[in-house]
Amino acid sequence: MLTTTKESLLPDGPDPHGSGPRSDFEDWMAARQHRLLRTAYLLTGDVHAAEDLTQTALAKVYLAWDRVSKAESVDAYARKILVNEHTSMWRRLWRHREVVSDTSTHDVPVAAQEYDGVGATLWEAVKALPERQREVVVLRYYEQLSEKEAAEALGVSTGTIKSQSSRALDTLRSRLGAQTDLAGWEAHS
Repeated sequence: MLTTTKESLLPDGPDPHGSGPRSDFEDWMAARQHRLLRTAYLLTGDVHAAEDLTQTALAKVYLAWDRVSKAESVDAYARKILVNEHTSMWRRLWRHREVVSDTSTHDVPVAAQEYDGVGATLWEAVKALPERQREVVVLRYYEQLSEKEAAEALGVSTGTIKSQSSRALDTLRSRLGAQTDLAGWEAHS
């Protein structure tokens, strides 16, 4: 499970920003780190990669805290980092041809019922989607972002979100058949 604690993430010594901002970051991190980890896991499908991704996102948020904490949504900034770092990770892996396909679920950091009631079978099918479709599904249906928010997080148009979402749902329907109810997801699209 994620070992991020304020002791492991924050540098030793006095708060470089004074006593307030560091404390504000610690409070924000404590409230958000587990949701970020679940989102990272859904993006990566691997518990260790999800932990690394979450650590990176939290570290980057901390380094930019003075600027980011005044922004409209620190959560949106953190999600954008998760998506961008995930994309960078895949590019590095592709470049080096070190892609390892381990679809085991024994490392799942959070029980399937914690994924908002969506079954493990469905999440296995989501993990098998192409990268962009998986990112859209995670942001739209797990994170429950609007099309506009998901588009901003991925740096694409809302039309891309709509088309990728539609393709992903079609793929999931064809792979899972009638046994899986996607009605809640379809109503959200």
